[in-house]
Amino acid sequence: MRVAVSAVGQSLDSQVDPRFGRCSYFIIVDTETMKYDVIPNESQYMPSGAGIQAAQRVVNSGVGAVLTGNVGPNAFQALSAAGIEIFTGAYGTVRDAVEQFKKGLLRKASSPIRGGFGMGMGRGMGGGRGMRRMGGMISPPAPMPQLAPPVSPPPLSKDEEIKLLERQMEDLERRLNEIKRRLKELGSKR
Repeated sequence: MRVAVSAVGQSLDSQVDPRFGRCSYFIIVDTETMKYDVIPNESQYMPSGAGIQAAQRVVNSGVGAVLTGNVGPNAFQALSAAGIEIFTGAYGTVRDAVEQFKKGLLRKASSPIRGGFGMGMGRGMGGGRGMRRMGGMISPPAPMPQLAPPVSPPPLSKDEEIKLLERQMEDLERRLNEIKRRLKELGSKR
């Protein structure tokens, strides 16, 4: 199966970006061969609609699932309408997220996570207190939906954590070397 993983970099050793619509890249991975392609997320800096535009790019890539930290309601709707499964709670590197997916450790999202409740005073009869007028009477507010508690990632074994930290260290070393090389090209004295 081909999956799209939201990422901060362009390799399997890049960290998962927890933001779907505003991630830097989508790494499209074949879960059987681990071969991958990189799609830059050109909509990440859009003032609005980034999630929908990012979802369209992912839909066009022909994946069957998305692995990410969180996904907003508009992107969720666009991906779901295209028949793409959405798995949230991914963390670590892209490679780690694919392994989590293959082991069934990621949550399949059944609805988008919506955050926050408005604190405005409202213009209706309830003055922002959740009251609504019904047939000349003011009715009490509807009960608030219960949000599922956040799910913590499963604890890693000592060996898994060592491998994760070593891959993160290698990625940081690689990035630091790229920065040093670029500074040298620009004539920096560092």
